[in-house]
Amino acid sequence: MKERPIIFSAPMVRAILAGTKTQTRRALKQVQVRSAAMPEPEWRSVHTLCPYGQPGNRLWVRESFRDARAAMLGRVLYRADGDNICGWKPSIHMPRHLSRITLEVTTVRVERLQSISEADAQAEGVTPKWEPGCSGRLMDALGGFSFRPAASAYAELWEQIHGPGSWDANPWVWVIEFKRVTP
Repeated sequence: MKERPIIFSAPMVRAILAGTKTQTRRALKQVQVRSAAMPEPEWRSVHTLCPYGQPGNRLWVRESFRDARAAMLGRVLYRADGDNICGWKPSIHMPRHLSRITLEVTTVRVERLQSISEADAQAEGVTPKWEPGCSGRLMDALGGFSFRPAASAYAELWEQIHGPGSWDANPWVWVIEFKRVTP
């Protein structure tokens, strides 16, 4: 069994800890292809083995942290826990021995980003919600709120992480399903 690190933001760590996040999507690496027959070079996804492992492998979660032992507190502080202190270390620098979350990969597949289903969006840790909407008879009947599916909320999250236009690009992604391993 192989173990690999994987980075998650504080909101996604909270979703994992709450048991609502059981999937993650990561963009496939792409290469630029040129040939005499193509007027313009194009980007193509490289389908190799998933860099996050195969079913049965484990992922240890890297998250923003502060090694409070140096501050004589005797414990590690995690940004996802909401501690309001400064001096957070970026997740990329978290060593394995400070990781508190281990995941076991259960399924790996490749799909287009926009193929995400409503159930899969919820497994990504986002939730459908009611939010202020447009006016109109139906909206007035619903108190001025409209329903936002989880897939729509996930599209917004993807763009926050990957930048404007990244959802519309509809890249190929690794879909990694996992379960939390109890320490």
